[in-house]
Amino acid sequence: MTALWVSNGGVREITGGGSAAITAVARLAGLWASDLLLIQVLLMARIPMVERAFGQDRLARWHRWTGFTSFWLMLAHIVTVTIGYAAGTTNVVTQFWDLVRTYPGMLLAAAGTLLLLLVVATSIRKARRRLRYESWHLLHLYAYLGVGLALPHQIWTGSDFTGSALARAYWWTLYAVALVAVVVHRLGVPAWRNWWHRLVVTRVVPEGPGLTSVYLTGENLTGLTVRAGQFFHWRFLDGPGWTRSNPFSLSAAPQPDSLRITVKNSGDGSGRIASLKPGTRVLVEGPYGKLTGESYSGGPVVLMACGIGITPLLSLLGELPYRSGEATLIYRARSEEDLAFRGELEWFAAQRGVRVVPLTGRRADRDSWLPANLAGQPDAAVLRQVAPQVAAAHVYICGPEQWAGTARAAAVEAGVKPARVHTELFSW
Repeated sequence: MTALWVSNGGVREITGGGSAAITAVARLAGLWASDLLLIQVLLMARIPMVERAFGQDRLARWHRWTGFTSFWLMLAHIVTVTIGYAAGTTNVVTQFWDLVRTYPGMLLAAAGTLLLLLVVATSIRKARRRLRYESWHLLHLYAYLGVGLALPHQIWTGSDFTGSALARAYWWTLYAVALVAVVVHRLGVPAWRNWWHRLVVTRVVPEGPGLTSVYLTGENLTGLTVRAGQFFHWRFLDGPGWTRSNPFSLSAAPQPDSLRITVKNSGDGSGRIASLKPGTRVLVEGPYGKLTGESYSGGPVVLMACGIGITPLLSLLGELPYRSGEATLIYRARSEEDLAFRGELEWFAAQRGVRVVPLTGRRADRDSWLPANLAGQPDAAVLRQVAPQVAAAHVYICGPEQWAGTARAAAVEAGVKPARVHTELFSW
């Protein structure tokens, strides 16, 4: 892409100075912004090979930073192209209005920029914390419309597009790949899977304060290719609001004829789960996530859960082929009352020799995976105390982002090879 800009005289125009240099910089910023916008779409297109290689956590982080970078480059493009066109002829405001009003595709680009500004503003961490997941997800979908509106002006007026057959081939290919990826993997594959598997709710069971398990059956579930530790995006067809999906992990190892999820009541979508009726139809997208036993090669295993992060780790306990005495589950919760699945954990302890270590209490006053009553000790030292085999273990971590980060750091400091530390973050 940069090479195409160079071949179209970009470097020559910059070295020549004046308004041509400013517009050359604007063109390059615009090309980079367009490239990153399309790469951003591809990162979250749910392409199975990409998901398996990197995991959705990592892809989401790349998607977020790619989005911020492309947005700032797009603003730089708008500012510099306006200054370059206005140089020596008119004022900047008049020139900007003239560009939007008279140049082909620029009115659409302005609308797309406003939509992308909305998405970026609600993606800032402080703004996300003030929004419900369902509201944030709905607003985030406007990014597709923003990209679709912001890019066409490049086709109609961009000299780096219209002036070169190679450039046109490059951009049309990238557009086509992004569009096909979204249509196939975000729409086509989920539609086919839902028609083929026809999931329905069979039971709804309270598990503890604010926790509800949903049992589901369907057709041809052996072909769903889901593993313990993975999650789906779920839509329950129980009335208004069904169009908004929510990500929930499996809380039990998948069976040939059934699945189970467990949901914490933390918003409108999750709050409806307790009132679901048997027979309710379910739509899913997935499975996603790399918190699986795919790379487990036997030997010690340590699972570290915080809050609702227990759900995928509970499913892993049911699938991993560890021997008696090799597995340790560390379960972090605010209080004894918040520890869920007591019966199942007792069964794993009795029947499969799992060592269950509950750690309850308020948060520490420092960044730590430990509760306040243990935070006076080093994180790694406590981990070695409660899981003496940790250095030789595969470690699976699931919980809120900050907690999971400190737990991962403690595991590595305790001697675990980074490649053996597997994480899933409960964040968005």
